[in-house]
Amino acid sequence: MKAAIVLEAGKTPVHGDFSEPAPGSGESRITVTASALSHLTIGRASGTHYSSSGKFPFVVGVDGVGRLDDGRRVYFVLPQAPFGGMAERTVAQTSHCVALPDALDDVTAAAMANPGMSSWAALKERAKLSKGEVVLVNGATGVSGRLAVQIAKYMGARKVIATGRNQATLKSLSDLGADATISLNQDGDALEEAFKEQFARDSIDVVLDYLWGVSAEKLLLAGARASKEAVPIRFIQIGSMSGLHITLPGAVLRSSAIELMGSGIGSVSLEPLISAISEVFQAARPGGFKISTHAIPLAQVEQAWAADSGTRTVFTMGGESLRSDL
Repeated sequence: MKAAIVLEAGKTPVHGDFSEPAPGSGESRITVTASALSHLTIGRASGTHYSSSGKFPFVVGVDGVGRLDDGRRVYFVLPQAPFGGMAERTVAQTSHCVALPDALDDVTAAAMANPGMSSWAALKERAKLSKGEVVLVNGATGVSGRLAVQIAKYMGARKVIATGRNQATLKSLSDLGADATISLNQDGDALEEAFKEQFARDSIDVVLDYLWGVSAEKLLLAGARASKEAVPIRFIQIGSMSGLHITLPGAVLRSSAIELMGSGIGSVSLEPLISAISEVFQAARPGGFKISTHAIPLAQVEQAWAADSGTRTVFTMGGESLRSDL
């Protein structure tokens, strides 16, 4: 079968032939139609993600959409190594397969699953968001952040504050539910002041952080002062697009009621993560969730792997029409 294959760490996946998967006990074989390119997929392919196995060769792709042998259409996650989502066929635990609503097309479902899960699980499992609370999304101009704004509002946030560097995208977030925005195109001191002003204006309950790095440092410093006289701030760390490390004075945590935690594989068990994906799918239509996608045939994986189009790249297998209007 044809697949996107990682031959060694740090190398771009190549389109080639790989052995056919055979399902074992408790597993299902899936004929794949679509698989999205996510930061997790890229991290595992390069060997830099903490969940990477380090064993080669393997088929890249942590999830996807396809059909079981009995014809049912499903989303699947974490295929059995060395098989992955970016192949004509794969195998996954049956418990890792989620039925898809008829109204949600394959490309959109594949694109939405991972970023939707990240914010849904963070808000539900880690932050325990209550209706009427205020949420700040740090890094809201990326694909995951834009979806997080929509999900936070759908889950009952009274106000959603969005940060980002892309000014045009930042301005457009009001159409997706953002009530206020903060530009990250400021030096450190100015950025910290902007965060302090926002904390003074609103009692921010939850921060979803997709960036880490300097903006996270300044958010924590500003939040520490604000939390002394307000409810604890639940700071949920999800991604590290701006840096792997921060410098954080211990006094920030000793002198405030900030609750600093992560959300992802390891901090949330697999069952709630899969449940979060299913709930995102069910909410997509009633919530009017929007996500920009770019569907590309799997045969073009080498050319498209490093492309940054500002949308969610989805590799497709087969020639059928996979899109509907969401």
